[in-house]
Amino acid sequence: MAITVVGTVTLDTVETPQKRVEDVLGGSGVYAAIAASFFGQPVRLVGIVGDDFPQEYIDILQSSGIDLEGLTQVENAKSFRWGGRYSEDFNVRDTLFTELNVIADFHPVLPDAYKDTSFLFLANDPPQLQLSIIEQTSDPKLVVCDTMDFWINEEREALEKTIERVDILILNDSEARLLTGESNLIQAAREILCYGPERVIIKKGEHGAISITESSYFSAPAYPLKKVIDPTGAGDSFAGGFMGYLASVNDVSDRSIRKAMIYGTVIASFNIEDFSVNRQRTVHFRGIAVRYRELQEAVRF
Repeated sequence: MAITVVGTVTLDTVETPQKRVEDVLGGSGVYAAIAASFFGQPVRLVGIVGDDFPQEYIDILQSSGIDLEGLTQVENAKSFRWGGRYSEDFNVRDTLFTELNVIADFHPVLPDAYKDTSFLFLANDPPQLQLSIIEQTSDPKLVVCDTMDFWINEEREALEKTIERVDILILNDSEARLLTGESNLIQAAREILCYGPERVIIKKGEHGAISITESSYFSAPAYPLKKVIDPTGAGDSFAGGFMGYLASVNDVSDRSIRKAMIYGTVIASFNIEDFSVNRQRTVHFRGIAVRYRELQEAVRF
């Protein structure tokens, strides 16, 4: 089952208490697509870059088996750049700069081969762009959408129209509270369900993630890591792994979604162990399976 990922493809500058890296491969679409690729299903990436985007990074994406027909490269233009700095305990991240460049006027048109995609993941992007992608597809089996505080504050009306059209909304705990005004995450999720999605998944960082529908609740723990190098892209890796597993079993039942959340958590744990996608490039599925079983054992009672 094909997975189409729509999201940013960026050149990131990241500062942690230990190290600074510049112009490394990043972006919500990149992290999600690479995470989804571990499950052996076709993964298609829709995004945009400038002519300054290194061929080395194109090669990395292609080596992961990602279809790049939907990746537009614009001549005489600069790629989207983002910079961030993490605090000592990694719980606070400050944005140092955001240079939209080519993404500012991006209006993607899906290649014909992408329009019949079965599993569609709309990574963090303007809600109008996300909605336009939904309208270009022909009845996907599952549509999952991510968002962020900026769109909640600045494009709320458009975001609400997009949420109406998705099956699952993924967001973090602070975004859920911002969207609803509710401090209690259970109540916040139930209010979000009223917008239209069948399920809400709330990411809680080092405390895992929760899934809520009208009739079910599930809590997925985070994988216990001894050392954190760079959390950038962890949430997108979670979502990509989540989509990858569901596509591999071609099933969106509650049982499969619970398993998918654990797989997403595991893949995100690898992402955190190095900058950019460096750790993901050395991971094999047997390593993912080992951590999956470890999490199973951690919650068995």
